Amino acid sequence: MLLSISWRNIWRNKVRSLVIIFSVALGIFAGVIATAFFKGLADQRIQKVISTELSYLQIHKPKFLETNDFTDYILNADGLKEKVSKIPGVTGVSERIVIQSMAASAETATGVLISGVKPEDEISVTSINNKIIDGEYFKGIKRNPVLIGKKLAEKLNVKLRSKIVITVQDINNNITSGAFRVVGIYSTDNNIFDGSNIFVRYSDIQKLTNFPSTAAHEIAINIDNNDKLPIISQKIKEVAGADLSVKNWKELRPEMNYLTEAMDMYMYIFIIIILLALLFGIINTMLMVVMERTKEIGMLMAIGMGKIKIFSMVVLESILLSLTGGIVGIFIGGLAANYWETTPIDLSMWAEGYQQLGYDAYVYTQLDYIMLVNITILVIITGVIASIYPAYKALKNDPADALRIE
Repeated sequence: MLLSISWRNIWRNKVRSLVIIFSVALGIFAGVIATAFFKGLADQRIQKVISTELSYLQIHKPKFLETNDFTDYILNADGLKEKVSKIPGVTGVSERIVIQSMAASAETATGVLISGVKPEDEISVTSINNKIIDGEYFKGIKRNPVLIGKKLAEKLNVKLRSKIVITVQDINNNITSGAFRVVGIYSTDNNIFDGSNIFVRYSDIQKLTNFPSTAAHEIAINIDNNDKLPIISQKIKEVAGADLSVKNWKELRPEMNYLTEAMDMYMYIFIIIILLALLFGIINTMLMVVMERTKEIGMLMAIGMGKIKIFSMVVLESILLSLTGGIVGIFIGGLAANYWETTPIDLSMWAEGYQQLGYDAYVYTQLDYIMLVNITILVIITGVIASIYPAYKALKNDPADALRIE
């Protein structure tokens, strides 16, 4: 009964109610779109890091990531690779020789991270082979081919088939150099990565440095489902043994995991700010409603309607008003977010700035349905809070005085 009365009371002044509903809907719509946008942006960044830079898991000697000591390698990497590849859920395993060194062209030189990879294995753990924008993936040059990023190519002022000289320290701590030719130029839309990473064949860098042929500094592992990460990680640790360190992408790049958590927190703060702004509009509207109906409320109290029912009626009106706008906003926002899940938002106008930070210029939204439920709950709470003071004012009316109002 009270619910029906409260719903009818909302529409006694249609224009005023529609303005509030529209305001709430617009605010919630903006919140839903912003949430889906930033979640999609963060997830794309994380997937890019996993697919092009890290893979899901990596195995190293315990101190290698801290020291990058060339002699701190996994001796029987071939055998370990075979064991790991048999674990259910593992879709790819690749051995790497990793060296921080110098690359020089005829004009300039710069520091780089050299990854010596086995091309056929590397395809199964990263997507660098799909990022080639000029040349081919280790095809077309037989002797010492090298893949470099677009940004590094610009820095060294080299192009396809240009020669670059890589200077490294061999297994005996002797400085040695080798001439390599650019077989392909890749672009991951991450200027930092593209400007500092080069890829050569495992066999080429192994010969140049006299590195043991069965060893590796790093074993990268790809899996079929991120949800299986803890289980697969534990199985790999059992296979690798206590002498080796097995880390997942969250441990290798903790800032990526923090990015997701921080983004969720910021989105809730953003939604709460929107609802706080709408709160005052709803309070103002409900106060006007109570003042306009002073005589009516006094009459209801005079004929025996209890204060609890009057309080509940005002609270229900506020909740229904905010919830109607909230549901409309969530529905429209959800439809828009679903559309942009398959049709990207084009930010190519600011592509250079986004690439400096490692983000894509084309963003696919990602709708979080748990977030939608939480937004609905927050809207209801907002309605309750907005109704408390107007309902209190309604209860302060004296029935005798209220009935004298013309």
